[in-house]
Amino acid sequence: MQRRSFLTKATAGAAVAATIAAPAVVKAQAAQVRWRLASSFPKALDTIYGAAEVFSKQVSAATGGRFQISVHAAGELMPAFGVVDGVQQATVECAHTAPYYFFGKDETFALDCAIPFGLNSRQMTAWMYEGNGMKLFREFYRAYNIVNFPMGNTGAQMGGWYRKEIKSVADMKGLKMRIGGFGGRVLERLGSVPQNIPGGEVYAALEKGTIDAAEWVGPYDDLKLGFNKVAPNYYYPGWWEGGPQLDLYVNTKAWDALTPEYKAVVEACASHAHVVMQASYDAKNPAALKQLVAQGTKLHRFPRDVMDASFKAAMDVYAELNAKNAAWKKIYDDYNTFRRDQNLWFRFAEAGFDDFMQAQKL
Repeated sequence: MQRRSFLTKATAGAAVAATIAAPAVVKAQAAQVRWRLASSFPKALDTIYGAAEVFSKQVSAATGGRFQISVHAAGELMPAFGVVDGVQQATVECAHTAPYYFFGKDETFALDCAIPFGLNSRQMTAWMYEGNGMKLFREFYRAYNIVNFPMGNTGAQMGGWYRKEIKSVADMKGLKMRIGGFGGRVLERLGSVPQNIPGGEVYAALEKGTIDAAEWVGPYDDLKLGFNKVAPNYYYPGWWEGGPQLDLYVNTKAWDALTPEYKAVVEACASHAHVVMQASYDAKNPAALKQLVAQGTKLHRFPRDVMDASFKAAMDVYAELNAKNAAWKKIYDDYNTFRRDQNLWFRFAEAGFDDFMQAQKL
């Protein structure tokens, strides 16, 4: 009797406990979230567009499928360069893009991606996560109803494809070139005519002769886009993009509506996609470069006078912006200090190691 009484009481107690706990469990299981993500890139560019897919899949996996984010290529929901407006106005909950596309709204956007002779990819990540980069841009983006997260980096890019050789800085004069973001401001100082054209439209412009040169990212993407078929001269380095960072932009209201758990998932999954994107480029670019050269691509390093003139022009542009754009100056001052210290450090360990290893025949 005592044993039967104990089991009866224990069973009843467990049932009560389960009843008390049940609402919390049911609530957690019922938390379904559906977002749409607008990308600035075409699906054909699987590495840069693919970072958004990596992010979306990871969010779903981390939440047991309860948080779903559909990814839409440029042009499906809005134009490639319309995603900031889309997030700001809550047309979509989030977007994946290169912030420097929007320097026309405010030059400060470029500092969240890449500026000529700026930070490399590791330095950019360090500034965002361990320096003041994230804090400063969270403040800046409030005016656009955006919460930002680093989500990808291409690493240092190539300097683009040219119909004719660039033998000196004089050859830059009058050159019509597709160049993303802020680099065009500097090229204008050299007499070039920059064109800000979405990735999916660059090949047609180069093929038709609407432009004389074009840059995108590097060998893997450039081979896919077929630039080598219409412009044989491939230059390096892309001094305007030493470490361009991609961003996840989230609408502020959509972000605030998330639970703390889901916010943590978004942050962690964006960081995961951030790492995966550059790893993918680093893994795929070497084979693509070999293939391009085998098909007749002519590799050239930019002449020193082009590099020197471009550097001077960039510093002049930054000085002018410091004098007229308070938002730019606030962030650039911090960025510049961080860059100075990073270059001092990288000059020794990283550059020393890289110089030696690249001279070896392994």
